[in-house]
Amino acid sequence: MIDIAFALQGRRLPREHRRALADAVHAALPWLAAETGAGVHPLKLPPGGEVEVFLSQRTRLVLRVPRRRQRDALALQQACLDLGTPLLRVGPGQVRELLPFGTLYAQLVADEALDEEANELHFLQRAQATLHSIGVPCRAICGRRQVWGRDRLQGYSLMLDGLGADAALRVMQQGLGPHRQLGCGVFVAHRSAAAVGMAH
Repeated sequence: MIDIAFALQGRRLPREHRRALADAVHAALPWLAAETGAGVHPLKLPPGGEVEVFLSQRTRLVLRVPRRRQRDALALQQACLDLGTPLLRVGPGQVRELLPFGTLYAQLVADEALDEEANELHFLQRAQATLHSIGVPCRAICGRRQVWGRDRLQGYSLMLDGLGADAALRVMQQGLGPHRQLGCGVFVAHRSAAAVGMAH
């Protein structure tokens, strides 16, 4: 697996854009949804409660795809994505190798088993069971509970610490939990446990 980071040209987009972004990317790359482990990284946007946010020139649309799909994914360059606002034009793409850091972070790992009675402990138990099943020993550090947008995706931010190189690559290649195309369960290298607020 590799990441491909595309420049974006546009002024603004809805803060709640994940479903629209996934639909627009899939319309341009219809093969993406069928690729195991492939996904769309969450866009890095400034915090706040505004309905719309302005895009920084540094904002990148990052796809995680199998290496053999590199050329197919680069076909997204110069595409126009309709997210319900003035169109976003996709600029040049740059290939990034996955780096097997000992600490990885996902902005949201979705858990469809969550309900009003479920809590952080239940989530961590399920996440650790899944990690154990794919041979990934590590320390899991849970962040805050989140609910994303109209899809009502629920879960927690999650940091995995103490990973060996092989285990880190396995997590980045496979992800964790459902809804990879909506940015869930996509892990990136991280240098600090501060991203989830506090350690347990």
